[in-house]
Amino acid sequence: MKKTTQFLLMAVVLLFSTVMMAQSTITGTIMDAELNSPLPGANVVEKGTTNGVSSDFDGKFKLETTTPTGQIVISFVGYSSVTLKFTGSTNLGNIKLTPDNSLDEVVIIGSGVIDLAEGRKTPIAVSTIKANQIQEKTGTSDLPEVLKSTPSVQSIQGGGFGEGQMFLRGFDQVNTAFLLNGQPINSPEDGRMFWSNWSGVLDVAQAVQVQRGLGSSKLAISSVGGTVNIVTKTIDRKEGGFLQQMIANDNYTKTTASYSTGLMESGWAFSALLGHWQGEGYVEDTDGQGQTYFISLGYKANDNNIFNFMITGAPQWHATSGFYNLETLLDNGRKFNGFTNNNGSYSGVNSPNLLQSGRYPAGRNIYHKPVANLSWDLTINDNSSLSTVLYASAGRGAFASTQRTGSAGSRVATYARGSNNNHNWYGLVTNYNNDLNENLSLNVGADVRLYNGIHFRSVNEFLSVNSVNASSNYNGGAYQLTEVFGGINPWNVFFNTNDDHAQRFGYDYEENINYMGVFGQLEYAKDSFSAFFQGSASTQSHIRTEFLSVASEGQSEESDKVNNPGFNVKAGASYNLNASNVVFANVGYYSRQPFHSDLFVDDRNSNQLNPFVEGNQKITGLEAGYKFLGDVVSANLNVYHTTWDNKIDYSSRDTDSNGQADEFTQTSPLKQVHMGVELEVFTRFAEGLNINGFVSVGDWKYDGNITTRTTDDTGAVISQGATSYIDGVKIGQAAQFTAGITADYEILPRLKVGANWNQYDNLYGNSDFSGAEFATEDNRGAIKLPSYDTVDAGVSYKMLLGKNDDKSLQMRVNINNVFDEVYIENSRDNIHVDSGDVAWKGVNVDNGVRFGYGRTWNFSMRYNF
Repeated sequence: MKKTTQFLLMAVVLLFSTVMMAQSTITGTIMDAELNSPLPGANVVEKGTTNGVSSDFDGKFKLETTTPTGQIVISFVGYSSVTLKFTGSTNLGNIKLTPDNSLDEVVIIGSGVIDLAEGRKTPIAVSTIKANQIQEKTGTSDLPEVLKSTPSVQSIQGGGFGEGQMFLRGFDQVNTAFLLNGQPINSPEDGRMFWSNWSGVLDVAQAVQVQRGLGSSKLAISSVGGTVNIVTKTIDRKEGGFLQQMIANDNYTKTTASYSTGLMESGWAFSALLGHWQGEGYVEDTDGQGQTYFISLGYKANDNNIFNFMITGAPQWHATSGFYNLETLLDNGRKFNGFTNNNGSYSGVNSPNLLQSGRYPAGRNIYHKPVANLSWDLTINDNSSLSTVLYASAGRGAFASTQRTGSAGSRVATYARGSNNNHNWYGLVTNYNNDLNENLSLNVGADVRLYNGIHFRSVNEFLSVNSVNASSNYNGGAYQLTEVFGGINPWNVFFNTNDDHAQRFGYDYEENINYMGVFGQLEYAKDSFSAFFQGSASTQSHIRTEFLSVASEGQSEESDKVNNPGFNVKAGASYNLNASNVVFANVGYYSRQPFHSDLFVDDRNSNQLNPFVEGNQKITGLEAGYKFLGDVVSANLNVYHTTWDNKIDYSSRDTDSNGQADEFTQTSPLKQVHMGVELEVFTRFAEGLNINGFVSVGDWKYDGNITTRTTDDTGAVISQGATSYIDGVKIGQAAQFTAGITADYEILPRLKVGANWNQYDNLYGNSDFSGAEFATEDNRGAIKLPSYDTVDAGVSYKMLLGKNDDKSLQMRVNINNVFDEVYIENSRDNIHVDSGDVAWKGVNVDNGVRFGYGRTWNFSMRYNF
């Protein structure tokens, strides 16, 4: 009996131990959240143990756990880890990992106004570049260069730091809307973007989203070509930071430091980034230097209220280059800078602000335009929320053009003339979102912008004289300029502004542009179908105040107030044929107010309204798309047709290569038609290998002829009423055929190599409409420039220095234009080749052109902690 009792007791103990030690079987499939494709080789570990497995080629895994309940941690190099609970044997289904530095690592402030495509179920033509890609590929470039592997995007590097330009579906960046955390940053005066003023934005960007065509933005913005939304860091969920040092060709160096406290238990969070850069520039005598600062202070009062204050700026100066005759560049090389060379020896210059070459530049850009915003995200209840962003910017800066005397080869620089473009800009964007039911959502909001632009000329620096005689426009008398404002230091330009009208000359005026709009969106989504309708209405007022060309000194003259209403409507629908196939179509119409620069005959010298302006611009957009989401291959196919009517074109030309525009041309209303097709393909054929590609084919032409009016920089008319025969002429500056392939391969853990190839064809000369090439009906149209292709490559390695990937040392080398391709990136002119003319690759050497950069490189080392 005793033995029987012992046996039964032992059996109970063994049975209990077996139950306590029972294993659970956890299965699932690990997916890339962006590409919706499997992630082979991902690590799956039972938390608190060394028990783990890796996912197979199809992303699948099977883990036998040591306990019946617990947690598993799923991680993959370059992706944010995921922790999941389990109870007993479980199939977790598809588990999606998001790339490192994704939006999930940040509490998005003002999310209701940022208008990312993911916030709407009905698709659009969109490409998103995340922070890790930006970090790897930026180097010394501006944002347009980072986006050049996006369909229908063309990047032009420009002659100096921050002078890059971007074209989207053939539209320049004046007519592409750029948003910073949902707030417009194109100039309200003329829509222009100056990347030199935003040179630090990529240091703080969490993601950049390119929405081609109609896009998802609800604001009434200048999005003819599309919308580029830059989302910056705000409140990081986790504590950390980095120190980075970069060096590059032409003595470029950049030092950056960043730290974030993460969201603390108190609800507060703080992030800051500081940086300094300097270099001599790829083109000779285009030296530059600047700083970047970013400060974000957030407070999460509770689950329903999040506040954030952010301020960022990029004070900088850089010397400039420009267009030169092709013959001159072929004789002197791609790095030739005629701005400086045309000014001879600069004898007699007494300045501490010489370039590394010992010369003083003919033109220098000096600006500081910080922007600050205060955001409030309010969760009202489970179905509704309110996001509000109040922002302000006080920009100060000038283009300092060197004035000189004497003959070529022995010119003396006398002073640096500053063409000042300052502003005070305030705005508010607020958006209320309500999920009316499980299928229907409503967004309504308001958009207010108050803008004061201040424009004049003054002296930035005396070089070989102590004063300058100026003539007065108001009474024909002469007066002396004896004071210097700002110099070349952007901080001095910002804090030492010229408020004395008696020390201004050339032109002196202000404008006040006030904009008020409302917008709304209704979206329906059920099962496989979704549809939306968007609309906005706005009013915009303009007042111009003249201080120089007035009846008597000390007075000012105000223009009549111009009021322009505008609106836009957009609608679309999509249908999921199945889990892998989606089709959609969108349509939109914009009645867009003319820019301030369009409204006046000469906005620098006159309050007279431009008779060419005939109401609002009219933009009609049609687009359709197909998305395929496969396990190994995914693809997007888009077609579009955009008509832009009643547009006023305003162009400037530097005729003597001194870095300052001295001819200005306005046109009667013109019409452009842009149509095309875009294909993107994403693949993941093997572990660690990504191969993506795109092809864009466009057909962009002018429709109808126009008349022009050209003035010099004093407002005097050079020509008026001339007809430019541009009907059917190809629209220039951007290639109408682009293609590219990007490949990245992780050959060893955390060691990655990559390259991208880009092809450009059907690129035409710029039509500025004032040239003789379009003076007759039998003109030969725009010249066609040679096609070209470039290859960029990079290698990166991430060395782990701590547990759980919390500390690392990351190194990156980039080589751009690996094969040193010589190519014309755009042409200012349209001079055709006639008998006896000299040509290079079919282009007349008398054309003013700009070459793309040759081979360049950069190396960075980044310590993450």
